[in-house]
Amino acid sequence: MENLIYSLNATVPVFIVIIAGYLLKRIHWINEDFIKAANKINFRITLPALLIQDLMATDFYQEFDLRFILYCAVVTTLSFFGSWAGAKLLMRDKSIIGEFVQASFRSSAAVLGAAFVVNIYGNTGMIPLMIIGAVPLYNIYSVVVLSVECPEKNVTQEKTLHTTLKGIVTNPIIIGIVIGVLLSVFRVDFPQLIDNTLANFARISTPLALIAIGGAFEFDKAIKKVKPAVVATFLKLVGFAAIFLPFAIYLGFREEKLMALIIMLCSPTTPSCFIMAKSMKSEGTLTSSVVVLGTLVSAFTLTTVIFIVKSMGYL
Repeated sequence: MENLIYSLNATVPVFIVIIAGYLLKRIHWINEDFIKAANKINFRITLPALLIQDLMATDFYQEFDLRFILYCAVVTTLSFFGSWAGAKLLMRDKSIIGEFVQASFRSSAAVLGAAFVVNIYGNTGMIPLMIIGAVPLYNIYSVVVLSVECPEKNVTQEKTLHTTLKGIVTNPIIIGIVIGVLLSVFRVDFPQLIDNTLANFARISTPLALIAIGGAFEFDKAIKKVKPAVVATFLKLVGFAAIFLPFAIYLGFREEKLMALIIMLCSPTTPSCFIMAKSMKSEGTLTSSVVVLGTLVSAFTLTTVIFIVKSMGYL
């Protein structure tokens, strides 16, 4: 019972705030403009502020773990190529392969990941190190598969690749991580005025993101492309976790590192997948279905995974 309560305490508060966002949208207290603005503020300001704050408090000379970062990168790479190979061999509708692959391997690691870990540990823990290993590859691999499998063959690949590479370099989350790492490595201490300002922005990151995710839900889209959506959701929430979490435990990852890997492997597909799919000339229905379905189902699957791992004494 103690382990079940621990697991529910880790997940249920997060999803209650998501549900609140959904209800607020339904009663018209928030609208699409609010959601777009919230996502923009969170992506460009509050989430980078949260990562900078936590990285500054991290002693990189003691906590930096190249082995952990490399494991995140290897798992991301194997998940990507595994889902692509499977889709090429088994999927009849070749026009949705790009969407299927991106939705199958790309987690909402930064937003929901930070939310879960903050809810448990009070800070982002190993999430920044996980993001270093996974998030740049999420963007690069998504560009590759959406370009190669694009249903519109007249897309200018060079322009798309250039734009996306520029987007990766200028990504606020990646910039926030770089700044936080440098501040930690050089042991920079800000005046109290700046520390308090940074903390104020960091505090609103998680609730603002969760309300926006809930408000963006469109459940009617989840019934479209049902079969591939269910398969992609299974891979994202359960399939890859069943393969790679036992290896992580075998390699000795525990506590915050193991939780970061659970978040990476078991978090639902990030909503930004839909934006990228549409911008790269894919239809987008499958992606939106997986985002909605995955976010809903992960309330149960993520709780179950945390409960099992906690019961085994690894968290």
